[in-house]
Amino acid sequence: MGYLVNGEWRVGHMPMEKGEFVRQPSVLRGILTQKDIAANPYRYDLYVSHACPWAHRTIIMRHLKGLEQYINVHVVEAYMGEDGWSFESPEPNIGAKLLRDLYLSDPRYTGRVTVPLLWDKETGSIVNNESSEIIEMFNSCWDGLEGVSETDYMPQDLKSKMDPLNDWIYEHINNGVYRTGFAESQDVYRDECEALFKALDQLEQMLNGREYLVSDNLLATDIRLFVTLIRFDWVYVGHFKCNIRRIADYPNISRYLKNIYGQVASTVNKDHIKNHYYQSHPWINPNQIVPLGPDIDYSK
Repeated sequence: MGYLVNGEWRVGHMPMEKGEFVRQPSVLRGILTQKDIAANPYRYDLYVSHACPWAHRTIIMRHLKGLEQYINVHVVEAYMGEDGWSFESPEPNIGAKLLRDLYLSDPRYTGRVTVPLLWDKETGSIVNNESSEIIEMFNSCWDGLEGVSETDYMPQDLKSKMDPLNDWIYEHINNGVYRTGFAESQDVYRDECEALFKALDQLEQMLNGREYLVSDNLLATDIRLFVTLIRFDWVYVGHFKCNIRRIADYPNISRYLKNIYGQVASTVNKDHIKNHYYQSHPWINPNQIVPLGPDIDYSK
């Protein structure tokens, strides 16, 4: 892992606080409008890792909205070493072998080199690297074009319900697994792990008798939650020691997970997910052995 400081690569973690994992905010926050897309709907490319849950949000929204014909996707390698995310072959826009080369379209960039990122092929620069904003743009900016679904996954009349739930999911579950897995002391790990499973226990009750979290239809809030749930038993239980219970031990969450998986299975790459986590964090898994299990089939 590493990060850039004024365009210079630094190996290692960005500073942590008292053994607690602190996620750094995204800093590239350009916003597109329908007017931007109308001028050239093929102008933007998406860079992702199949392992990253934040990037997975954008892949799912691209799929659900039918944007594959307009937005090309470039996927980094599963393994992330000291040079950060890399490509098996140079990507087609600037011939980058490392993701950080794209970030250096701003030669003074300081911050983490993350996926997803939305790239402007005309200006040769990053538009946005914040997944929540990218999925919002995907949800509406291409509407009206041929082949694009008119389904609104972020309806305004449900915003007052979705926004606080999105914040709760992020704080207690999406980021909770990372705060547990990256804890650097026993006390921090215990506190974070217990808080995570308190949230999952609450989620189990919230889903009692419900197909989705907010309405009778799949929404962006469900997508935000799904990307963590699908990785939980495959990776977080073992690798991040989130092992008080499994998702398989929660009947309502399991039913919910399988339902959404049936709609977005083509966006899920189990091998890429497992290979990344177990091989890219040697301070957690020094031998980088990828476990064979668990043998879970979410399509059944």
